[in-house]
Amino acid sequence: MNPVQNPDATTEPATEGERGGQAAIIAETVGAVLAHAADALQQRTAADAAEIQMITDAMVRLLVGAPLRSDGKLTIKTLAEEAGLRRNKLTHKHTGLKDLFYALVKAQQGPPRPFTDKEREVSDKQKRDLTRVRAERDGLRTKIQQMARIIHVLEVENHHLRESAGTDGIVRVMRGR
Repeated sequence: MNPVQNPDATTEPATEGERGGQAAIIAETVGAVLAHAADALQQRTAADAAEIQMITDAMVRLLVGAPLRSDGKLTIKTLAEEAGLRRNKLTHKHTGLKDLFYALVKAQQGPPRPFTDKEREVSDKQKRDLTRVRAERDGLRTKIQQMARIIHVLEVENHHLRESAGTDGIVRVMRGR
């Protein structure tokens, strides 16, 4: 019995295995309801009901951690592979089941754990290092631009000197006193 059915039960956080089992139960129930609703409304064919059942069975296997036809990753591609269907059946035709699968995967992962003090210190140090390295990079970019300007000015001066040297193109050094 879950805590909703039994108010006296303690509400301890579910372990990963328990969340997977709960998600599988939800997927199985929703799939059965959808397949039954499709049959009752007679809006869908028997193939549609079979596809719904195949998708739900694949969801259950993936969420429990016992895949038969896939690598077991919790993705739509893997769900389609596990169900033996093409991916577009989930992304275009059975979008409700795709959304349900995403919601169950997200619920199964649970809340993120808080950072420890040591992890927070490491993160702060990395942020400081990143700031320092970015400032150093920006300083080097400025120096590169300055050096490029200096080289350009020297090239222009060298060109003028060669033109003023005369027809032989030799630059002669004049000795000082």
